[in-house]
Amino acid sequence: MIRKLIRKVFSKARPKAAQHAQPKIIPEKKHGVRHSQISSCAIKVTAELQRAGFAAFVVGGAVRDLLLDKTPKDYDVATDATPEQVRDLFRRSRIIGRRFRLVHVMCGPETIEVSTFRGPAAGAADDDEDDGRKTRHVTSESGRILRDNVFGSQFEDALRRDFTVNALFYDPSSGEIWDYIDGYQDLKDGVLRIIGDPRTRYQEDPVRMLRAARFAAKLEFHLDPASRAPIAQMGHLLEDVPPSRLFDEILKLLFSGHAQRSLKQLRAEGLHHGVLPLLDVILEQPMGERFVTLALHQTDLRIKEDKPVSPAFLFAALLWHEVLAISQKLESAGERQIPALYQAMEQVIQTQVEMLAIPRRYTTNMKEIWGLQPRFTQRAGKRPFALLAHPRFRAGYDFLLLRCESGELDMELGRWWETFQHGSDVQRAEMLQPDTGPKKRRRRRKPKNAAHSADTADLAAED
Repeated sequence: MIRKLIRKVFSKARPKAAQHAQPKIIPEKKHGVRHSQISSCAIKVTAELQRAGFAAFVVGGAVRDLLLDKTPKDYDVATDATPEQVRDLFRRSRIIGRRFRLVHVMCGPETIEVSTFRGPAAGAADDDEDDGRKTRHVTSESGRILRDNVFGSQFEDALRRDFTVNALFYDPSSGEIWDYIDGYQDLKDGVLRIIGDPRTRYQEDPVRMLRAARFAAKLEFHLDPASRAPIAQMGHLLEDVPPSRLFDEILKLLFSGHAQRSLKQLRAEGLHHGVLPLLDVILEQPMGERFVTLALHQTDLRIKEDKPVSPAFLFAALLWHEVLAISQKLESAGERQIPALYQAMEQVIQTQVEMLAIPRRYTTNMKEIWGLQPRFTQRAGKRPFALLAHPRFRAGYDFLLLRCESGELDMELGRWWETFQHGSDVQRAEMLQPDTGPKKRRRRRKPKNAAHSADTADLAAED
């Protein structure tokens, strides 16, 4: 009775795309995804689950990307087996997660994430022991889902996913795609549509608003008007999301390979102002617009070329002009340059960490990159040689070049350091500028027997 009531309530929030209790079956000859394109590990996991009598499908972003002729970064599998049943089938597996329990199945270097079909959202916590399944669903006062271990049917699982294009199920054994909510047609039309009532779905998980902006930019899809309408008014709900989860989502956005488009999309959806300090800084800092654009462009290029990227370097670049602005204000108030810079660094980091939980390993590297910048202007005496030996020299130098290319500094400084670091000893010596800085006073060293002499003098005075 309770289940029927829950399903009745959930069915009111129907997406504009049609719902089908029975899926539309799209054969391989129509969708064009070949068995050979699928990860061998994903095929092994689905085959093992099906051999044990369970339903098992590749689902989500992997299916979407394959249909768009893109190479998936990872593979997810959905099944009607419980997490415990999945774990018992695979020796190299472990159950993870609190909000929603998943199973990571390790297969060589690859990890497949296996989830149990989810059921409809409930308004309160409830336990159910039917079919040997224990379910749990808990929401906060604002409606955000805190724990989500409600298991259900494949159709219900499709309804619980975020966007229609992410709710397609691919069966490697038959080559068929199962579509319950017309996600296949939306994908062909280039439309990003949230499943269910947009306000309810954003309330359940406010991060979906960031994901809407990221997917629309990444896929170059049109965001469905009904899915877009509530976002500008609901951005404040992101304040209720744990900082660590926000950081993960911002990281995905910045390292999607489409960071520039993603940030423009965030601005278009009204998610840039007053929602996250980082977005305010990136999108509302006029003096650093060219600098930030260059940093994001270089990051997108490196990702497309499959080169390594440093989160610390990118965050340092995105926040640099905020650091610079605060530092200059402190200098105007009478503070010296270096102390002003370090005070500004601490202030900016503190503001960001409160909302985004940027890990210490990143903030430490960011501060080192920033702290090196004044040292690049010192080109006399032994200082350039000491800077070359610094473990963060390369990151600091790349950051300097970014400043030069954006017009913040003269390109001559960047060229000088390019030549100096690769020059011979003779060439370096010739490049050094005259040392016109104040000389440090040398302290006179006391003689080793100074203390003994003082004691002797005291004794002589007493005599």
